[in-house]
Amino acid sequence: VVSIFVNPAQFAPHEDFDRYPRNLEADAVRLDGHADLIFAPLVKEMYPDGFSTRIEVGGPSIGLETDFRPHFFGGVATVVAKLLIAAMPDVAVFGEKDYQQLLVIRRLNADLGLPIEIVGAPIVREADGLAMSSRNAYLKPREREIAASMNMVLKEVIERVRDKGHVGVGE
Repeated sequence: VVSIFVNPAQFAPHEDFDRYPRNLEADAVRLDGHADLIFAPLVKEMYPDGFSTRIEVGGPSIGLETDFRPHFFGGVATVVAKLLIAAMPDVAVFGEKDYQQLLVIRRLNADLGLPIEIVGAPIVREADGLAMSSRNAYLKPREREIAASMNMVLKEVIERVRDKGHVGVGE
C-alpha cells in the first residue's frame, strides 16, 4: 500500500501548497507493479470539519528544518500518525532523502508504541543524479543542472575530509 497525500498541515500560509506539483495519474503509472493499492485520501477525509489535534515530536525535530519551518514536523507527525493508524502496516517505508523526517517518524512510532517497523529506503535518483522530488518540477534547466551536481560536490568534500582530515579553502 502506498499513500499519496499532499498535507496542508506541513505548509505555512506563504508556502507553495496551492501550486505544489500533483499528478496522481502519473504517480499511479510509476507505481504500477510496485504497489497493490494506492491510498490517496482527500484533505477533508484526513482533516474533517472540526479537526483540532496536532502531534508535536521533540528530539530529532529540533533544528535544521524547524529553524526555517517551525510548523513542518507537527504537520508531518500528525498526518503520518493518522496514516499509520489507518493502515496499521507491519512495516512502513520512508525515504532517506528526508532523513530528519525519517528520524522524527521513528521517534513518533516509538513514543506512541505503534507495532510498526519503520524502515528507511535509499535515495532514488534521476538519470542526472538529482534526488527524485516533486519539487524538481520547479527547477529551470540551469537550476536543475546545478542541483544535480550538488550530490557529486558533497561526495567529493566528504572524500577530501576523510583523506586529509580537513578541507582547506581553495583546495
